[in-house]
Amino acid sequence: MTAPLKTIEADVSAIMPEIGHRARAVARALAMASGAQKDHALAAMAQALRARKETILAANADDIADAKASGATSAFLDRLALDEKRVAAMADGLDIIHDLPDPVGRVTESWTRPNGLNIQRVRVPLGVIGIVYESRPNVTADAGALCLKSGNAAILRGGSESHNSNRAIHAALQEGLREARLPQAAIQLIPVRDRAAVGLMLAGLDGTIDVIVPRGGKDLVARVQNEARVPVFAHLEGICHVYVDRAARLDMAKAVVLNSKMRRTGICGAAETLLVDTACPRTHLAPLVAMLLDAGCEVRGDLLTRTADPRVKTASEQDWSAEYLDAIIAVKTVEGVDGAIAHIERYGSHHTDAIVTENLAAAERFLSEVDSAIVLHNASTQFADGGEFGFGAEIGIATGRFHARGPIGVEQLTSFKYRVRGTGQTRP
Repeated sequence: MTAPLKTIEADVSAIMPEIGHRARAVARALAMASGAQKDHALAAMAQALRARKETILAANADDIADAKASGATSAFLDRLALDEKRVAAMADGLDIIHDLPDPVGRVTESWTRPNGLNIQRVRVPLGVIGIVYESRPNVTADAGALCLKSGNAAILRGGSESHNSNRAIHAALQEGLREARLPQAAIQLIPVRDRAAVGLMLAGLDGTIDVIVPRGGKDLVARVQNEARVPVFAHLEGICHVYVDRAARLDMAKAVVLNSKMRRTGICGAAETLLVDTACPRTHLAPLVAMLLDAGCEVRGDLLTRTADPRVKTASEQDWSAEYLDAIIAVKTVEGVDGAIAHIERYGSHHTDAIVTENLAAAERFLSEVDSAIVLHNASTQFADGGEFGFGAEIGIATGRFHARGPIGVEQLTSFKYRVRGTGQTRP
């Protein structure tokens, strides 16, 4: 067994630097590619995804069978699974990205100095983007398309559990690149399952990777953040809150809370904690808790919440900072919007938080003072998604302080430079 493993490791050590250098070599050509050429490729990619639907679904069926055999959870299988609707959504996402304005070369600011120098701030690609992701095969299409539109080369390392699906989707992307006569190395998929490939990417592949974007579970993101030697756009946890204010309409609060928690419990935008104003235990707290329990959601609550419904389990201190990714929610009563903001600041992950209220002053305070990447008023936390923002797709959600915060779309995958035009000025 030892010899084959060494051979694989040797192959990975040889393959990965080559992939990095190919990406770096084409990055300049991509930065200079016209919007029309990139859009041609995106249109061809979408067409290829639709044409290759049966092949993609067959490859995904193989991945699903392997995952079931290894004892994967239902939530994991949901993230991994593709069907006709999801393949169509991938292609539709590429169509939306195609229709977005080309960010490269866009002048965001321009001014003239007293000495006559004209200064412009202009959007430019980041260069080579490394994307490390798990289970979700749609990320292959989303990430490849977003990087192409923004003029970046992409190195994709999908999870071993979705290897067959990723290869089938990547083949469609390559077909689009060929159709538009763009270099195949513009979007590269790591061809091996060996986990050593991830470590080599985090080390920067001989300085060829400019940014790493992880998309997956907490363990993956933590590893990337701890080991990466290049900048990282990511979030570690999605501890998302919905605060129901005393001035909330109950019908709206029910709809927002139920959708935030139960639409898809395994995504990072799912609500994990419900905060309810202590001023409305009977009018709001009790019916909201009953609704969640009746929908099959386990509720863990504080004393007032347990008083509202005897089916509620006792919440521990750990529950206030838990990311369940399941049909479980923590419920706590707080003293108005001040209490909600304080709780979110202490226990939240700066991902996505929402307030439900008809009190516009309370809503504005919440929107201004909650320091999260996405803050909503009277809307579900499950709108934390690049597609829902009109980005066509996203590579992930970032909660850091880099320029890329929230859904990472086309614009977030660009930086800027300054173009300065003069008439012979010199500095005294």
